This record gives sequence, structure tokens and C-alpha cells, in this order.
Amino acid sequence: MRPFTYTRASDPSLAVRELAANPTAKFLAGGTNLIDLMKEDVERPSAVIDISALTLTEIKPIAAGTSKGGISIGGLGKNTDAANHPSIRQHYPLLTQAILAGASGQIRNMATNGGNLLQRTRCPYFYEVAMPCNKREPGSGCGALEGINRLHAIFGWSEKCVAVYPSDMAIALAALDAFVRVKRPNGEERSIPFTDFHRLPGDTPEQDTNLAHGELITAIDLPQNKFADRSYYLKVRDRASYAFALISVAAALEVTGNTIVQARIAMGGVSHKPWRALTAEKMLVGKEATAENFKRAADAEMAAAKPLEHNKFKVELGNRSIVLALQMAMNGGKA
Repeated sequence: MRPFTYTRASDPSLAVRELAANPTAKFLAGGTNLIDLMKEDVERPSAVIDISALTLTEIKPIAAGTSKGGISIGGLGKNTDAANHPSIRQHYPLLTQAILAGASGQIRNMATNGGNLLQRTRCPYFYEVAMPCNKREPGSGCGALEGINRLHAIFGWSEKCVAVYPSDMAIALAALDAFVRVKRPNGEERSIPFTDFHRLPGDTPEQDTNLAHGELITAIDLPQNKFADRSYYLKVRDRASYAFALISVAAALEVTGNTIVQARIAMGGVSHKPWRALTAEKMLVGKEATAENFKRAADAEMAAAKPLEHNKFKVELGNRSIVLALQMAMNGGKA
């Protein structure tokens, strides 16, 4: 680990101004990702600004009269508290399931909600500083493109990067049409639709999100929806616990009778960002909630996949996972 300066922030406005003034500074919240990356010499901040004492932890209803309604989750609240909050369990069980599918209890007790969204890829070429990686060192190449790419992307990748995004929580937030609220160095706030928060790699894979340097996640807003009774988070992995997803699917349905009024499907383990299965969603609206229609929607979504040499299995796995997640959602989470 390289030398760095350390300060402890006591005010959000001062914190964002301090970070904005130093292009190589980083915020430290739970530290469950940043510290590991610093130890591996992947992240090399000249300064670390500890924001863990800031009081951005509250889970509360969004103010009455706003267009979204719903619940706001503090950006510095812990993953465990979000997953176990009664309002989240009752109205957004998909989010609870996704958070509890990630990491271990000890890490969830430390990890923050905002930090979860900002965690970086677990691509082994990114972590191994002796290997080329455009995400870590722009212009050096992508070792995974022609290397061992079993765990890598099948949607949205570019010649510059084929890494996948690791969060479970974010996949559910994508399906729930969440918004990320951030504080800017000039004191203003902005709200980012979740589908616009993370980026595909394109020519700049080093940029994971559309946050500007100096911006601080203050909250995550969950709009009201009618998905609570028919939603499910499916995570397929190499081992039963403490593993990142080969494929994950967050599925949510609003149904009248047996007709689908709304569908939300987001996938993890397949792209540089949470992947909204928009093709499948559109196919399902107005259709009967049947296994046959679920399969047709999954087929249509996965037809656009572009697998690499070692991850062709993800196409069929993704297809089956979408169908199973939709069936489980339709059954209220029961097999």
C-alpha cells in the first residue's frame, strides 16, 4: 500500500469540496472494496477522505407530493440495515433478497449502500497489476479479451473491456427503477436515473459510472411500485455462498388476473453495468404469465448476446435463469 493522507469528514459539503480539489483523492465509507484495491496496488489515492461519520444513513418515506413517492435509503447506511428494514422487506422484497445474496454477513455489516454501487469489477486481469487492463491503465490493452474470459460479459462489451459489474444490490435497484441522489461540490444536488448511473465500457472502460469527481451519493430513492407480491432475485454461482454471480436475474411483475401489466428484468454477471432486459420486458407486457411466454421473452433477450470464447454457456444459462426468475416471481418467490 502506498502512502496517502487521511482526513475524517464531519460535513457533506466540506467533504465534496475537499475531494473535488484533489483529482487523486478517494472517499472512504465502509472500505470493503477500496482497501482491498489499495492493498493490491490497483487504487493509488494520494488522499483518503473518511465519510463514515456523516449522518446520511436514514431510511425514510420520500416526501409526500413528489412525483416518485416511495422510500429513500441513506447512501451511508449499511447494507444489512437496508435489507432488514421493515419497509424494504414489505414493499421492496426484491432488494432485500438481492442484498442478502451478496457477500457475507460481516461484509454487509460494514458495506454502505452508496459504496455498494461504486464497487469495481472483480475481473482477475484488473486485479493483477502485471497484466494489461484498460480499466486499470487506459491504453494497455484488455487481457481478458483473448485470455480466460469464462466470467466475463456477453452484452455491451467493447474491444477495450469485457469485464462485468459485480453488485447484487444494484441489479435489484435497476429492476426497481431507482434514482441515485448525489451532492455536487457547488452545493447543488442532482438525481440520476439508475439506468444512467453506470456506464458501458466503450472507449473509456476506466469510467465505471457517470458520477463526476467530487460528487457524493447521499441517497437512493425507490419509487412506489406494485411489484412487492411478484418479485424474485435469482443468483447462479459456482459455489453456494460468498461468490459473485455467473448470472443473476432480478424479476418483478405486476399482474391483473393472469395478464402482465408491467415487467421488470435486470441481469448481473453479463455486462459492464446492470443489464436491463428491455426486449424481454416489452415482449411480456399484455401477455399471459405463462412458461411459454416467459421462454419466448428470454429467447428474444438472449438472441442479442455476444459471448466470448469461454463463456458461451452464459447464453443458455441466462435464458434459463430469466425463465426461472419470472416463474418464481409469479409464484411470489415460491418454487
